[in-house]
Amino acid sequence: MEIGRPAPGEEMNLGQVTVPRVAATVMLLRGRHHTLEVLLVRRNPSARFMGGAWVFPGGAVDRAEGEGQAALRAAAVRELREEAGIELPDEHELVLFSRWITPAQVKIRFDTWFYLAAAPAGAEPEPDGAEVVDARWLAPQVALDASQAGELFLVFPTIKHLEQLASFASAVALLDHARGRDVRPVEPRVVSSGEMARIVLPGEPGYED
Repeated sequence: MEIGRPAPGEEMNLGQVTVPRVAATVMLLRGRHHTLEVLLVRRNPSARFMGGAWVFPGGAVDRAEGEGQAALRAAAVRELREEAGIELPDEHELVLFSRWITPAQVKIRFDTWFYLAAAPAGAEPEPDGAEVVDARWLAPQVALDASQAGELFLVFPTIKHLEQLASFASAVALLDHARGRDVRPVEPRVVSSGEMARIVLPGEPGYED
């Protein structure tokens, strides 16, 4: 994927590599057996980081939440509540789907763990109006098409996750697949050529150059 300029907060780092902050994200699903929609929220356009981008609810882990998977899950649930106004019951299942680490070439970096969760019955988002200003339930392919048409601003990790989600016919099928998934860290690289930059994933041409 080629980019002409970095997204807000994704400026290139010309100095020492930044240690990534640990973060957690929820890809909240609805549709159960017959359809699949995912919740996307729009970050405040005035935000320094990812301003105006449509993303999955999420954020950094607080020190008070501790460490390990329990802390990550607590952060994921908290961010969903704070940003989208949706509360997941304590017993609600969070299924680990992926782990992405921001490229070393970027100033602001996160080590983000992405979780799937089925939305509680009747859940409707209520953006906080500060960090998040809008929210929508969208089929993954609909979101990707809207991005291609210039109607939604999506960043690289969101696009790549939506591409994976789009191959599933229902929320149940996606959750069943994820429960047996072998999750390994993914750290993209930014390869520059003149004024353009290209993001490459492990295994793609140019990643090891």
